[in-house]
Amino acid sequence: MSLIFSRRCEYALQAVTFLALKAPSERTSIREITRRLRIPAHFLAKILQDLTRKNLLISLRGPTGGFALAKPPEAIRLIDIVKAIDGNDLFEKCAMGFPECSTSNPCAFHEEWAELREGLDRLLASKSVLEIARNMGKPEYRR
Repeated sequence: MSLIFSRRCEYALQAVTFLALKAPSERTSIREITRRLRIPAHFLAKILQDLTRKNLLISLRGPTGGFALAKPPEAIRLIDIVKAIDGNDLFEKCAMGFPECSTSNPCAFHEEWAELREGLDRLLASKSVLEIARNMGKPEYRR
């Protein structure tokens, strides 16, 4: 598990990046995604349902069904996925967990965390899933 994102968010990022390499009309089954990325199927199903509810994916049931991106992959930013799964806490809460931490009442780590948080926000907002998918070197992302 990463230090920044939840396991759910990690799997969401991996799955959406995988789907970004598919043709727009192509549906991909959970079975294929789990087989290629080695993500537990029951866990991934819930994540993909959440992403569908947030309008990042579309889902079709039946023998020709599966999941696909709801928008072109260049229009989906990594930050969209992170906020859909993990919410805004990473970008709003105190790194030390103090609920009263603010600019006027900072914790000892407030300034440094604000800089890191803003940098991460900019990075995630600047990268599309298509850009990430095209640069992915892992073999499970190749056709």
